[in-house]
Amino acid sequence: MRTKAIFYHAGCSVCVSAEQQFAAALDPTKFDVEIVNFASAPERIAEAERAGVASVPAFVIDGAPFHINFGASMADVKGGA
Repeated sequence: MRTKAIFYHAGCSVCVSAEQQFAAALDPTKFDVEIVNFASAPERIAEAERAGVASVPAFVIDGAPFHINFGASMADVKGGA
């Protein structure tokens, strides 16, 4: 069984770099990776916040948030969505 990993980001250069480096590095036999870009899916912002995402880029793996770098706070994301 593969573990669900959701990668949330806002489309900024830090986020895109993290997507290319981290999301692509996860073993597809172990992780079912979903990429969520708030620029094209702003309706998913509340979902990310409920999962504990405080800044992006971030993964939520098995319900636990993992913040990779600081690209934008969720307040910044909501202001631009």
